[in-house]
Amino acid sequence: MTETKKEENRKEALVVLQVLSGLQVGGAESRVMDLTRVMNREQVRYAFLLNTKGPDYYEEEAKKLGCEIYRIPRFRFYNFFSYRKAVRKFFLEHPEISIVQGHMTSTAALYLPIAKKCGVKATIAHARSAGVDKGLKGYLTKWLRRNLPQKTDYMWACSTEAAKAVYGEKNYDKVRVIPNAIDTAKFENCPQLHRSGEEIRKKYGLENALVIGHVGRFHYAKNHEFLLEVFAKICESAPNARLLLVGEGSGMEAAKQQTEKLGIASRVVFAGRQSDVASYYYAMDMLLFPSRYEGLPGTVVEAQAAELPCLVSDSVTKDVAVTKLVTYMSLKQSSKEWADAALLHLQKIREEKKAKTLESPVELLRENGFDVHYQAKKMEEYYIAMTK
Repeated sequence: MTETKKEENRKEALVVLQVLSGLQVGGAESRVMDLTRVMNREQVRYAFLLNTKGPDYYEEEAKKLGCEIYRIPRFRFYNFFSYRKAVRKFFLEHPEISIVQGHMTSTAALYLPIAKKCGVKATIAHARSAGVDKGLKGYLTKWLRRNLPQKTDYMWACSTEAAKAVYGEKNYDKVRVIPNAIDTAKFENCPQLHRSGEEIRKKYGLENALVIGHVGRFHYAKNHEFLLEVFAKICESAPNARLLLVGEGSGMEAAKQQTEKLGIASRVVFAGRQSDVASYYYAMDMLLFPSRYEGLPGTVVEAQAAELPCLVSDSVTKDVAVTKLVTYMSLKQSSKEWADAALLHLQKIREEKKAKTLESPVELLRENGFDVHYQAKKMEEYYIAMTK
């Protein structure tokens, strides 16, 4: 196909605007980028509306994939009228946008109706989380989206819990639940990832260690405080245990201070933000995930693809437990009970692997709709049907 023909097809493609706070490394952002990479761009073309100053982590890649990047100011309550004015001005200037998919459900009840009035054919609110921040911010988030079901054409969610939390129990039967999908092929027959995992262990001096891992931003939802307490208890039973933390965030400094107080600072690796997270799963022996709330964590999906045993809080949706690798535990139980359960689950999975009784995680993920290629095709069908 000639470049001219490709450009013509690109112009004819359905433009779907993805509304996100930014394109940094994060759950929703990573999952949307996974879809962007495999979407049939002759049929559907993504564009992004952000409120960061930029440039963001995924921004250059998104542009190379043919996505337009737009920005408007962040909503901060005191700019209620100027925010609405900026949103209206944006949509009037971009009549090529056919569908708006709002992942920022805290303000979706504001920008989606404006988009509709400006001529957008369909609006989608996409719930990505089953909880809110603590304090005033969380209260305001709930208040802003109290009437969201009446302000959007379609309601999507990444899990059952996210659907009920954002739209309410009475609207659940109207919600389309679409699990967060990953590129499962990346984890299949992957000697390079295994080698990369070994190199990471060597880099941090973890060759002979029992490596407990976590991937996620340092934020209230992720519950790093309890994670560190559990790891401290694991160290009492496993002196060779080490904790590998991948991610950044406002809570990182507090976490570092906590490791000092617990006497485990020399056993914890703060690896920071990583572009190739997949390799880090292969440097771990198991994943600890004691989140206070989630939508559907892609981290746990990827960890299963990498055949990692996962101990997850029961605040996390059961939708993510596609394999025997995942087991749940209540946050009401003590850090010692969590530590004992983690080591027991790790031993159980190791025995199943040795006996070769563990089903292929990649195959199970695909069968349950967690493959991004499958989801991209379904999304294309949904988008096209909305505009007819």
